[in-house]
Amino acid sequence: MDWITAAVEAGKSALNEYEAKRLLEGYGIPVCREAWVPDGKAAARSAKEIGYPVVLKAAGGRIQHKTELGAVSLNLKSDKEVREEAGRLLAIAGCEGLIVQEMVHGDRELVCGLTRDPQFGPCVMFGLGGIFTELIEDVVFRVAPLTTADALEMMKEIRTTKVLQPFRGQPPVNLDALARILVTVGQIGCDCGHVKEIDMNPIKIRIDGSPVAVDALVAIQDPPAVPL
Repeated sequence: MDWITAAVEAGKSALNEYEAKRLLEGYGIPVCREAWVPDGKAAARSAKEIGYPVVLKAAGGRIQHKTELGAVSLNLKSDKEVREEAGRLLAIAGCEGLIVQEMVHGDRELVCGLTRDPQFGPCVMFGLGGIFTELIEDVVFRVAPLTTADALEMMKEIRTTKVLQPFRGQPPVNLDALARILVTVGQIGCDCGHVKEIDMNPIKIRIDGSPVAVDALVAIQDPPAVPL
């Protein structure tokens, strides 16, 4: 399915998180293991298949800032916990369904995204992620398309570049894999003019150093006006 075309035809302003990750996955960006489910019973079944502990999220095109809405439940360890949280999350305004997601282990969190500048067009963003994105504001930008060399330079330009090096007994971040993500985000921006914004925050670094997107937002630009 062409997720962007379907969203534009439906008049959506954004993909829900599950749709956004399918778009990114289709371009080869690594995303966490997860399942889309309609209710608590199905969520518990998927949690067993994925393996406890899991993350449970409310998802919908209008649910963009999940933490502020209380739309994320972490480290759920039993069917009972999943069913209970499912009921609470489904009651959140704008919830279209639930995402059952693996708990990704790793202490480092990065952010990667895309924005459209009125003058320069699609621009790729990279920096420190998680709760520190707004607190520290350590991000850099490049105009798309990017080369691998561009992406590697961006990694050196953030103030907290040491986070990419060996960390608390864990290996360095796989910079080649991370560079591929940055280059690909730029490619999506160049390929599809309807994509207004992409936000992958956080991209978690697994304990083996590999990056994986555990949350994603894709905003859609309004379709061109039809002349009268």
